[in-house]
Amino acid sequence: MTIQEKMQLLLNRLTTDGGQRGLQLAAYVNGKLLVNAWAGTLDAGSGRRVSADTLFPVFSTGKAMLATVIHRLAQRGRISYDQPIAQVWPEFAAHGKGAITIGEALYHTAGIPNMPTGIGFAELHNWDTMCRAVAALPLLWPPGTRIEYHAITSGWILGEVACRVTGKPFGQLIQEEICQPLKINGMYMGIPAAVEGRVVTLEEPGWQPPAVENLAIPNWMCPLSSWMNQPEARRACVPASNAIMTAHAIARHYAGLLPGGVDGVELLPASRVAMATQMQRPPLSIGDDQPKDWGLGYRLGGGDSIYGSTSAAFGFSGYGGSVGFADPTIGLAFGLTKNFFGEKENVADLVARELRAALQAAGVSPG
Repeated sequence: MTIQEKMQLLLNRLTTDGGQRGLQLAAYVNGKLLVNAWAGTLDAGSGRRVSADTLFPVFSTGKAMLATVIHRLAQRGRISYDQPIAQVWPEFAAHGKGAITIGEALYHTAGIPNMPTGIGFAELHNWDTMCRAVAALPLLWPPGTRIEYHAITSGWILGEVACRVTGKPFGQLIQEEICQPLKINGMYMGIPAAVEGRVVTLEEPGWQPPAVENLAIPNWMCPLSSWMNQPEARRACVPASNAIMTAHAIARHYAGLLPGGVDGVELLPASRVAMATQMQRPPLSIGDDQPKDWGLGYRLGGGDSIYGSTSAAFGFSGYGGSVGFADPTIGLAFGLTKNFFGEKENVADLVARELRAALQAAGVSPG
């Protein structure tokens, strides 16, 4: 049985008796597409089957693509990591933010993790309104001194930098910087109306509001699954939070970041990827419960991480269980999408383990 067949059987099982609704999985090894599988349905009622072209909201999984755009601009000398954001976005300097650098925003030490107050969905879906609101935010701590996940604000912070430097909307930059070089037809931050019919419906039964509100993801936006079931949310550009993609697009993006790239295309040279995946260690207070596995815009592997057992592996995971990563030790680029949230089992971990086991059985092992 081939690896493709093994993984297809796994997805079939998960969507029939494993509690899942719809799934996609794609994996490249050393630039070659080894798995491209899908199973289940787009929603609970219509019976429409998931296909290769079905689009899934993947939330923070898209932060990796946001980072890749920034790194491509840095590679061309348009920006630098130690450059103050206010140099390209003067309004951002308000309330003591003039020294925050692009690099500090990439590894979530900018000091403005919380969403602006006094806004609703109409403002959330308007790029210019949100950039003005983020520029007006006050600092919560000196930049570069404390990691705290900028769950949504990071999208406008970094996205507006890219827009100011290029003069282009960020959704267009995703197409030009990633999709066009890699010939991807299934990656959006703000979908065109023409693809609305390809997007799954998300399900999250049993969701309960948190006992203590997370100001970085305010309660009025939640559950995020309901937000992303709305056409207005899907067509807006919220780069840190509302990416909509196929699993194949995710995996192909990561394949383009590994040595040799995919189909002769490398999104970044190996030296730039090495720079982007260096562990960032700002001063942290003892007992700080924030994750410490940050590179410049990517999360890093290590230990039992789904991305890989070494810090050379990198990726990003999204709310609800979507994930994408690259593991250079075996040349693996991985993407998984799903539309049923809230299960007890971590489906992405299960699928990644099964894939790694199949690869090992086939003789693909860490180099």
